[in-house]
Amino acid sequence: MKKKRHVLLLLLLVLLLPAQMMQAKKKLTKEPDDRTYWCNLMYKMAAPVLSNMSEGKLQQNMQVEVSPTWDGRDKRVTYMECFGRLMAGLAPWLALPDDDTVEGVQRKQLREWALKSYAQSVDPSSPDYLLWRKEGQPLVDAAYIANSFLRAYDALWLPLDSVTKQRYITEFKLLRRIDPPYTNWLLFSATIESFLMKADAGADNYRINSALRKVEEWYVGDGWYSDGPDFAFDYYNSYVLHPMYVECLEVVTDKKQNWIAPRKRYDTAVKRMQRFGMILERFISPEGTFPVFGRSITYRTGVLQPLALLALRQELPESLPNGQVRAAMTAVMKRMFASGANFNEKGFLRLGFTASQPNIADWYSNNGSMYLASLAFLPLGLPANHPFWTDAPQSWTSKKAWEGEDFPKDHAYYEKQ
Repeated sequence: MKKKRHVLLLLLLVLLLPAQMMQAKKKLTKEPDDRTYWCNLMYKMAAPVLSNMSEGKLQQNMQVEVSPTWDGRDKRVTYMECFGRLMAGLAPWLALPDDDTVEGVQRKQLREWALKSYAQSVDPSSPDYLLWRKEGQPLVDAAYIANSFLRAYDALWLPLDSVTKQRYITEFKLLRRIDPPYTNWLLFSATIESFLMKADAGADNYRINSALRKVEEWYVGDGWYSDGPDFAFDYYNSYVLHPMYVECLEVVTDKKQNWIAPRKRYDTAVKRMQRFGMILERFISPEGTFPVFGRSITYRTGVLQPLALLALRQELPESLPNGQVRAAMTAVMKRMFASGANFNEKGFLRLGFTASQPNIADWYSNNGSMYLASLAFLPLGLPANHPFWTDAPQSWTSKKAWEGEDFPKDHAYYEKQ
């Protein structure tokens, strides 16, 4: 009888041991904090691009995907889209000073690769010289490169050698050959010229002024701009209109070009972006999703750019505390990238939204286009001890509402006449 009891006890231990080990493992495996999660995801997105491009091997090694409805343009536009869009989101993080943390090692490596990649992209003898002088698309993605210089001028523009700087100035000016349509494209011209203004490299003031005036005319109220004369319900207010409008206005204001942008115009633009940010935050569901509508939805977390930029600039409205915005954005990232299916076997982003979903890609989309997702990561440009990262996480508006907590009322934003 005793022997049977011992056998039963031994069997019970064998059955329980795996469960106990799993519980112990869970205790030992601590979830990374939000900043670590963001850093690791950004590094995962950036490393395959910059490690290859820094050696002139991006065009050799990138696994290119184009939309099933591709319009037939030169597929080499993919590489500028990939590099420019990635750098526009990555730049603020690379502007932080070096340190000996795990994050600091990641950041330093990415910066070293980025500076070499910038040089490769404008060197006609490099295999990774980008498609600057063919097609109209380079105007778009050159603007994101210019945007990256605006966002990290001291860290990414100033260290470039004089030959590389002159090559950029030349390529940027040659893009004046492209006559942008009267849509968000006007801001691509304006962003390039704003960078040239900041760099004292001979900006075309008319291209800046005419674009800013048009965007002003397209304001339809309550934080929304129309993308051209006709309103479309999509996320181009996130991808382009709010951020580039505000950042161009900032350059001309800083340069005291008051005939283009008096300070009041800039302040108004920021308030509109704040209102739009409030709407975006309310779009984020308790489960960390947001409404899937409009073209270019494959840009994934690029939808969150206004919130990210407001956080980076420390201009979040009072109704959006740092801990609340961080928690909401982190929830979206974790929901979107949880499966790992957003990346192909070489580590590059795929056509899709939460996985490989090529049929939702628009006719102008390739997997280089997908790197607009990096624009949600702008708050990494804030140091790790900033309240955006250190404040306790808070439930965001929709989470509070659907879980029965108090939440603030919402009212439209009106400007005083």
